[in-house]
Amino acid sequence: MSIEPQLRRLGRLVRVVLHILGGLWLALRIDAVRRPHQPRVRVAARQWAAQLLTILRVEVCWQGPVPASGTFLVSNHISWLDIPVLAAHGDIHFLSKAEVRQWPLVGRLALAAGTLFIRRGSGESTQKAAEIATHLRDGRSICVFPEGTTTDGTHVRRFFRQLFEAPLQADVMVRPLAIRYLAVDGSADQQVPFIGDDVFQRHLWQLLLRDHIRVSVVCAEPLSPTQYSNADSLSRAAHASVVAMVHDGEPDTGLAQTSAAA
Repeated sequence: MSIEPQLRRLGRLVRVVLHILGGLWLALRIDAVRRPHQPRVRVAARQWAAQLLTILRVEVCWQGPVPASGTFLVSNHISWLDIPVLAAHGDIHFLSKAEVRQWPLVGRLALAAGTLFIRRGSGESTQKAAEIATHLRDGRSICVFPEGTTTDGTHVRRFFRQLFEAPLQADVMVRPLAIRYLAVDGSADQQVPFIGDDVFQRHLWQLLLRDHIRVSVVCAEPLSPTQYSNADSLSRAAHASVVAMVHDGEPDTGLAQTSAAA
């Protein structure tokens, strides 16, 4: 590999690190960790995510409406990049695996952004659903990745139904989302998925070589909890919606919103 791409990658790495440090300083200044739901923190979180996408040269094509406040969002999960992609386009809180909280610097930022954490396989789902329902009733939108893990983007694993108790308890709409990272030929981009034994730092280092990352987000019609008798039927309906969008959705040149890297 020639030296020029490596120099560009190092330059982007410096920008990412400075951006993270700047986010931590801002979070401290506006007391984000203790008060993650105050309006100025929410605005700062969206702006920070959008700026990160610009540094990483991520172009987001968003099809459909930006979800309203107090919506339970469910999405397929491909990469840690999913979170800034979605966060840059709405006031959204996320449910993330507990390990993210321990990631250097990034874990602290996630906490400051109001992220909820769950330990996989810990049996916390029922308790976490009740906690999410409280946030939903308070008008906050919560996004979960009910597959419980990431995939390469070519398929959608089964959804864990327990968390779907939250929208039933809060009586709020469920909005399915489908994320697809696209290669030049429109197929699934195989460099972006963060799966298996991937390490965040190594994965980021690889992405910093990219001059362009294209991602499509499709927002489906909402599902009303009143139309489903239990969490299982609601989760299966949401899963079917996401599967249909992942398998059948095509890039739309007239998408509702486009965020292109500078």
